[in-house]
Amino acid sequence: MTTLDERSATSVSSAGAATGEGGQELRSRTDISQKALMREAGAVLRMSESAAAALADVAGDVGEDQSMIINMGPQHPSTHGVLRLMLELQGETVLRCKPVIGYLHTGMEKTGESLTYMQGGTNVTRMDYLSPLNNELVFSMATEKLLGIEGDIPERAHWMRMLLSELNRMSSHLLFMATNGMDLGAVSMMLYGWREREEVLRFFQKVTGLRMNHNFIRPGGLAADLPAGWRDDVLHLLDMLPDRLAEYEVLMTGQPIWRERLQGVGVITQSEAIALAATGPILRSTGVAWDLRKDLPYLKYREVEFDVVVGAHGDAYDRYAIRLQEIRESMRIVRQILDRMPSGDYRIQNKKVTPPPRGRIDESMEALIHHFKIFTEGFKVPEGEVYVAIESPRGEIGCYIASDGSSVPYRMHVRAPSFVNVQCLPHMMRGGLVADAVAVISSIDPVLGEVDR
Repeated sequence: MTTLDERSATSVSSAGAATGEGGQELRSRTDISQKALMREAGAVLRMSESAAAALADVAGDVGEDQSMIINMGPQHPSTHGVLRLMLELQGETVLRCKPVIGYLHTGMEKTGESLTYMQGGTNVTRMDYLSPLNNELVFSMATEKLLGIEGDIPERAHWMRMLLSELNRMSSHLLFMATNGMDLGAVSMMLYGWREREEVLRFFQKVTGLRMNHNFIRPGGLAADLPAGWRDDVLHLLDMLPDRLAEYEVLMTGQPIWRERLQGVGVITQSEAIALAATGPILRSTGVAWDLRKDLPYLKYREVEFDVVVGAHGDAYDRYAIRLQEIRESMRIVRQILDRMPSGDYRIQNKKVTPPPRGRIDESMEALIHHFKIFTEGFKVPEGEVYVAIESPRGEIGCYIASDGSSVPYRMHVRAPSFVNVQCLPHMMRGGLVADAVAVISSIDPVLGEVDR
């Protein structure tokens, strides 16, 4: 953490120095209006103006000599990426918080407008790099809807996509367990969570050839079929994890220190979460049982049984417990997928969308030309626009594509859950201790590659 004097912060901002972030900066209270203070207190949410004014008045009672503004990040091990938080502190109490983003600025949506629909998977898979297969899935489903082929996708492709998506949810939550433990001082949890995640990634490497950023789920189906022995590999994961998750419960859930660090910390109310468009474990921690796999089902989620895990208090402990239990629910889904996995094609047999089998390229000049044209020129998509949303480990991820009839998207926008969820931080941190800031950030489980996409 680096301390930033209020006067110097004001002068830097007003001078327009290269280090200033303009409107994103948290300004001292002498430089902002009562209306701006009310906005920070929640006047833009579903809070009455009088209630917001009362909160702003409490914050406004603090004298200039009683508070200071500090930077937490963007180079900080517990901000989970290049996230900068400007905090106004009175002693160790957080009065105000303002997230400052944009340090990565990868421009993936704009890049996607210059890549063909076949190439687009290599781009979107790198946004939420902890859940790459869900990124690929939502982009592929949006492309298929534009093509009008969503009803033609083979049954095996649907079930394979569900298998990979749920295993990816498990690997993402396992990494959350690791980093959440590390953030709160449970160093051994970092080793255990990483160890289990590696087992899942080892399976992904066997299936897709890569541990991460796979480009395996593609428009029309998948890049290849499941390899020999895949079922035994999945059963190994399902047999290994229950005992490991029980160890997590002993190490963290039942420990008084763990509970004291998380219970009642980073509380967000149900109305605040809804008004801020928070989704995933953050929304479910407030008691709202909203999960797109249940409420707007896609793939074959109607045909499997699982429970939507909810909390009651909206605090950091609920968000931890929800993710731990969601690993078990994903395992329950995966066992059903193993029993229901059909045989057949793993991708649509449409030559305009699907490249020829790899083995045919060495035998047929026509197949070679077909393969070359699919991967260089791509395929043209009818004019129109579409929005498709699915449930990623961090909440609702949506893909909007507008097509002008060419082989590349005219416009592409991704509704990234991490980007939306980060705006909950000021409301979770207000009135808490600066020592709890790390726990609150960790409980959101943000991926900055998705925030600054």
